[in-house]
Amino acid sequence: MSPPMSASVQTTAATTTAAPSGAPVAGPGAGRSAVRPDSAAADPAAPGVAAPAAGPVARAPRLALLDVTRLAAALSVVLYHWTAWHHTRFSTDGRVALEVWPVLGRLTALGALGVQLFFLVSGLVIVLSVVGRTPAQYVGSRIGRLYPAYWAAVPAAALLVFVLWPEVGAARSPTEILPNLTMLQGGMGGVGHLDGVYWTLWVELKFYATVLVVMLLRWTTPGRLLAFAVGWPVLGTLLAGLSSAVGTGEEAVSHVLFPEYSALFAAGIVLYLLHRRGHTPPRWAALVVCSGLAAAWSAPIQARETLETTGLDVSVPLVAGVVLAMVAWVAVTVLSPAARWRIPGAKAAGALTYPLYLFHQLWGWWLIGLLVPLFGPRWTMPLVLAVLLVWSWAVHRWIERPLGPRLRDAGTGALERVPGLRRRVPSS
Repeated sequence: MSPPMSASVQTTAATTTAAPSGAPVAGPGAGRSAVRPDSAAADPAAPGVAAPAAGPVARAPRLALLDVTRLAAALSVVLYHWTAWHHTRFSTDGRVALEVWPVLGRLTALGALGVQLFFLVSGLVIVLSVVGRTPAQYVGSRIGRLYPAYWAAVPAAALLVFVLWPEVGAARSPTEILPNLTMLQGGMGGVGHLDGVYWTLWVELKFYATVLVVMLLRWTTPGRLLAFAVGWPVLGTLLAGLSSAVGTGEEAVSHVLFPEYSALFAAGIVLYLLHRRGHTPPRWAALVVCSGLAAAWSAPIQARETLETTGLDVSVPLVAGVVLAMVAWVAVTVLSPAARWRIPGAKAAGALTYPLYLFHQLWGWWLIGLLVPLFGPRWTMPLVLAVLLVWSWAVHRWIERPLGPRLRDAGTGALERVPGLRRRVPSS
């Protein structure tokens, strides 16, 4: 989201109300989650969809700075793809982006780490969103959050790569459209992403599934959640090393435990515990462990990918330092007085994040190539960004807002017929 984060990030406290035996009891997540999932997503995790409140809700200050952080992460990815990536859309003479933007491109070359920032924030807000909810409500909220904008993005991408810009779709097939609409193509062998940015959504979905397992196993008490947050990335790292040593099983470990990114989500979970349950030495120690693993995994991967996509050779320690700085920044946004800041436009910033992420790469490149001969690079970039921001608002206003609640309610209603998915998660 990615990624799929929600559009509004705010903490809430709900008054518990009585319910008939067997009926869900109203709590923090019965209506609005501790951090509204609309501000969470994938997402990578943009506007989230909260269930209707079942009782009185006293709202705590909105985590406005986290909304702004999410949009900043999306913009860093946008600028990375536009000004540092090895493409020639900004020129009419075959020059790559870094030759057109020699200074800016070097500053944005690590902008791809905005994805890691999405994962970190997702770990925090997704766990906040499950408190007081049933597994059925949790899954329904994720469906309502992720799919409306995505179902607009996939046909749009198909139109672009198979009709308007067929040369970029040469390596793709129309048979991939339907699998892409499921958002599960990352787990389907031989099926590619119509737009390369969709890969992060598969990682987010696996994290959501992991959280669902945690809910079903009742590992949401503070002690168990902390143990899980440390044990998950540590186990993944150990198994990845072992499978690499024996020469087998690496793909299975990556699919199930995804150690390349799990420590980022886990660091977000620990920040959730610090935010909601207070500061203790074990929690801070856990944050150090998860942050260290996140930097250790992300740094070599991103340094290699930056070299491949931009031609720039960045040092591994530099990337590791940026990852640790991102953890520190998110900690400041939720653990310091900054968590109570009121920032005008923060809600709108959060709402734009997910649609902007979904549409910026291929559509951005296509629009840039279309407009550069008319306006030149200097004017084309802000113009295309403005167009995509307006388009993102339109997707949020006319697709996400009306369709999200319907999908959420339909998904929740269908899943609540399964007895094991109706048990509410207590406040942790």
